[in-house]
Amino acid sequence: MSFDLRFEVKDTCLEHIFECGQCFRWDRNEDGSYSGIAASRPANIRLEQAPGAAPFSGGTLIVTGADGEDGIGDGPEEERDFWYDYFDLGRDYGKIKKELIGRDGSGVMEKAVAYGGGIRILRQDPWEMTVSFIISQNNNIPRIKKNIRDLSRAFGEPAGEFEGEMRYAVPSSAVLAGLEEGDLADIRLGYRARYLVETARCIEENGMGMVYEDPSCLCGVGPKVASCIRLFGLHQLDSFPIDVWVKRVMSELYGLDKPAEMAAFARDTFGEYGGIAQQYLFYYMRENSRDL
Repeated sequence: MSFDLRFEVKDTCLEHIFECGQCFRWDRNEDGSYSGIAASRPANIRLEQAPGAAPFSGGTLIVTGADGEDGIGDGPEEERDFWYDYFDLGRDYGKIKKELIGRDGSGVMEKAVAYGGGIRILRQDPWEMTVSFIISQNNNIPRIKKNIRDLSRAFGEPAGEFEGEMRYAVPSSAVLAGLEEGDLADIRLGYRARYLVETARCIEENGMGMVYEDPSCLCGVGPKVASCIRLFGLHQLDSFPIDVWVKRVMSELYGLDKPAEMAAFARDTFGEYGGIAQQYLFYYMRENSRDL
């Protein structure tokens, strides 16, 4: 059995949300909806808009999932709370966009918001994001998604069959901590296999609290990955990950060449919404770089 949850939303576009590099477990369907899994909850997500509506003005967000009778999820009431939080629906992104445009003053953020203004920062599981962004190092999105899918199928708990496919949760730190690097050979993670095993063992020994305190202390986690874990796993919206695309936009459009200068500019200009600003800039540069 399945259920549909409906949320009236603004400032939302599924393509912007799921294609901006913050998550790796969702796939686009031919009808424009997305199917995937979040925290052991398989679902299909679609957005219904009125004819002629602006691309990211919002509409009705529809989450179709399986109910607790199938062994998936906790029932519609608990599911409503989960997905409301997951999509950060209690936050006014329209107000944030206006603030960021006003703080910038250069016109760059206004262009970025006009292109990717349907982005919302998802509230994702901290451990899943730690695994995901360790895997993401020097990797491309299709391969990242495949690596996470294969890792979950091999070692994760089954979350039930959905849309004709068995879905699996990301394996727990306890499971990964009990493996050896060679056990992950078939997943083809390369050097990242050691990072995952060592990180899992560190978490099992010290607890997830160390991720909240300083994710950069984990094996193989540098400044960029640590910033991604803070933003996408811990929902610390002031975190401003600096990757190759952000370096390009900060250099070409803001005239900044050193990562320290970029971080200082983001902190001083975007403040507590630095991570949201980063996603607008990242998405615009990556998807529309010819127009910049």
